[in-house]
Amino acid sequence: MTFDPRALLADSSFGILATIKANGMPQLSPVTPWFDRENETILISTREGLVKTSNLRRDPRAALEVSSSDGRDWATAEGSVTLIGPSDDPNGPEVEALVDYYRGAAGEHPDWDEYRSVMVSDRRVLIRITVEHIYGATIRRPS
Repeated sequence: MTFDPRALLADSSFGILATIKANGMPQLSPVTPWFDRENETILISTREGLVKTSNLRRDPRAALEVSSSDGRDWATAEGSVTLIGPSDDPNGPEVEALVDYYRGAAGEHPDWDEYRSVMVSDRRVLIRITVEHIYGATIRRPS
C-alpha cells in the first residue's frame, strides 16, 4: 500500500497551522482544516485580530501539518494564503465563503441564519491556502 499524503489531509479534522511571526520565528496554532482535493486548497475558519490572522496579513505563507491518530502517518502542505473577510453583511460573499467551508467540513448547519449572524459578530475570516507542495511519510514498525 502506497502512502498518500493528500488522503491523510482529506481525512484529517485537526491540524497545526504554522505562520511566520514578524521576527521570522514560526507561530503554531491548532486548527480545524478542510482539504478541498478538487481545488488543491485548504480552508480554515479563524477570527480577525488573532495572531495567525495578523501574521498572514503581513506574510501570506503558511504550512499545515496533520497526522494520523496513532502518529505513524503525517503530511504537511505548504502554500500561499488568501484571507477572506471579515464581513459586516451576513449575506455577503465573505460569509458565503464561510458557509461553503462549513458545508465541506461538516455538512449542513441546522440554522444558516444563525450561523451567518455569528460569522459577522465573531469577525470570522476564512484562510484559504493554495497548496503548492505536499509531503509526508508513514512510519512502518516491525510487527
